[in-house]
Amino acid sequence: MGESRAVAVVIPSWNTLAYLPACLGSLRDQGVEIELLVVDNGSSDGSLEYLRQEGVPHVALPENAGFAAAVNLGVSRTRAGSVLVLNADTVLEPGCAGRLLDALEADAALGGVQPRILQLEGGRPAGVDAARLYSAGQALTRDGRAYERGAGEEQRRELLERREIFGVCGAACLLRRELFAGPLGGYDERYFAFYEDVDLNVRARIAGWRFEYVPEAAVWHAGNAAWSAGFERPDADNARLVARNRLATQVKFMPRSAAPRIAAVESGSLLRAARQRRFRATLAGKLAALRRLPDLLRERRRLRRSGGDPDLARRWLGGR
Repeated sequence: MGESRAVAVVIPSWNTLAYLPACLGSLRDQGVEIELLVVDNGSSDGSLEYLRQEGVPHVALPENAGFAAAVNLGVSRTRAGSVLVLNADTVLEPGCAGRLLDALEADAALGGVQPRILQLEGGRPAGVDAARLYSAGQALTRDGRAYERGAGEEQRRELLERREIFGVCGAACLLRRELFAGPLGGYDERYFAFYEDVDLNVRARIAGWRFEYVPEAAVWHAGNAAWSAGFERPDADNARLVARNRLATQVKFMPRSAAPRIAAVESGSLLRAARQRRFRATLAGKLAALRRLPDLLRERRRLRRSGGDPDLARRWLGGR
């Protein structure tokens, strides 16, 4: 398979049978050769039977190993030089993958590129230009929390311009295979889900990679489809993992001077969690991160010793 115009498409799937046909069908007319692999995380909704019946290349895991591990496994079993990571509840517009690959190949310093991600609402997309945004690229607050730029907003002109961004959203992004090799090693599998994309963006930035938003490439995204279908208390598990993984990422790269601000923000998040009846889950996540503090501090020192520059990530702090 020639790598120059081929893209590996890795789709982690967990009980997303309702979304898979549309997602897989949208891989036609992409302007590149597609090397597809679906990694099924122990689905029980008939997804595996569908994949077998349709002859879709896939790997079947016995249980849910998490988004990070599923993507890393998929990358290890594909060969193309760039990897399009897709959530199973996404639908690509025609030519999206080709436009992303064009942008990635045009700049050797880019570690990844992100399309314009649109909110898939009501089961059927409205016109591309009329939709609300899901993400126009990841950004960071002053205290190191990540958010999706333009989330829930109408498509203002400034959100439709190609630009460098802090990082790419894991729901749909094209990454160089190099981000999954060597010291970066892809997504941190200890994260399981949530913030694993932020963490990889941070570590790639520290290593000197850059990221770009390519709005002429468009993807629709329902959001949290697998999560809502698979857990008895999806909001609580979401809160726990976000609290744990966000704090872990902050420890890895934030300046020590930011500690008081982070402590204040995290304390405030506990108060909000109490009002939203997610206090125990949020507290459990923060305590889990604190128990890992010695390991996280070692990772922080390792990132610095590797020759990377934390300021390459920190300069993106302060989006709001």
